[in-house]
Amino acid sequence: MDLPTPLNRPHLAQVVPSVLAALGAREFPETLGIQPVAGACVLLVDGLGWELLDTYAADAPVLAGLSRSPLQVGYPATTVAGLAAIGTGVASGEHGMAGYTFEVPGAGVLNALRWCAHPGGPDLRERARPEDVQPLPTTFERATEAGITATVVSEAQFRRSALTRAVQRGGRYVGVYALGDLAASVLDVLTETPGFCYAYHSQLDQVGHLYGPGTTAWRMQLRQVDRLVESIVDALPPGRLLAVVADHGMVTIEDTLDLDATPGLLDGVRTLAGEARARHVYAEDGATGDVLAAWRAEMGDRAWVATREEAIAAGWFGPKVSDTVRPRIGDVVAAARGGFGMVRRTAEPIESGLIGQHGSLTTAEQLVPLALAYGR
Repeated sequence: MDLPTPLNRPHLAQVVPSVLAALGAREFPETLGIQPVAGACVLLVDGLGWELLDTYAADAPVLAGLSRSPLQVGYPATTVAGLAAIGTGVASGEHGMAGYTFEVPGAGVLNALRWCAHPGGPDLRERARPEDVQPLPTTFERATEAGITATVVSEAQFRRSALTRAVQRGGRYVGVYALGDLAASVLDVLTETPGFCYAYHSQLDQVGHLYGPGTTAWRMQLRQVDRLVESIVDALPPGRLLAVVADHGMVTIEDTLDLDATPGLLDGVRTLAGEARARHVYAEDGATGDVLAAWRAEMGDRAWVATREEAIAAGWFGPKVSDTVRPRIGDVVAAARGGFGMVRRTAEPIESGLIGQHGSLTTAEQLVPLALAYGR
């Protein structure tokens, strides 16, 4: 089976550098055609795929009516990697946030959303300091150094999280609780303190996981997202920009394989990480060839299965993979196709029960919108 290669689209990691360039920071490249502005907000709507927005445009007429083009998010198509792309301006092979969970040498498998040992282990903020796991300067730090005010508007509960430290340090944090204060805080920043603002909305992704993308519940939530965008666009001051993006799309799971209960599939496997649509498989010494053969035989055409080196050569993790990041990638990498999910019902009972999933290389997961609105 031939392995897919990156889509011929701009990458999510290009968004913040392009916005900062539009704000006058000459050290950043402008690659997306963004016009010069006095202030800008990048609003990331978790789980808003390009194909989903196209299909359900009637539920989001304001957002769908903006000038928009598709971006690719890179592999894995998951929140941790997407937020890191926004927060560093590079792809996963450089920022190293290689999945929902991934192995950090010397610390074990890290759940990067909760920053604990996976599954269900102790806090890892001392053994795997966020600033060490992701040591690159963030786009917020670089914006501040360039003389641009950088603000993060996100849920109050994430203010002191390890993931915030890893990929959003350097920005003034404004904690919010609902759509109303999210919109108001964005407008406050753009009105009173011209500069760069990043804002985050998580609930479309949550509803998609629980009920499935495209369901009535998901469409009702998309309508709320559209009202959020409308509230900001209608009050956008002259010379300001709202750029709406996402970290990944989503698919409905129709067929699963329980990795914990499949005979022979874990032979020679030291540990597993990733998520249902994007698995890292870490092999025992000398067992990679056997593990690769077993996974390819079991998955068939339900997943692309590659060695670490094959996946890197195919460009899954971006144009560059650092020596620090390389061992975080599984010896074998499996990316689901169609509506397939590689679940672990014993080790990951909650995650395994989710209807909507993401992480892989399909266009439904990879393509997200870049929608632009300029204040007049």
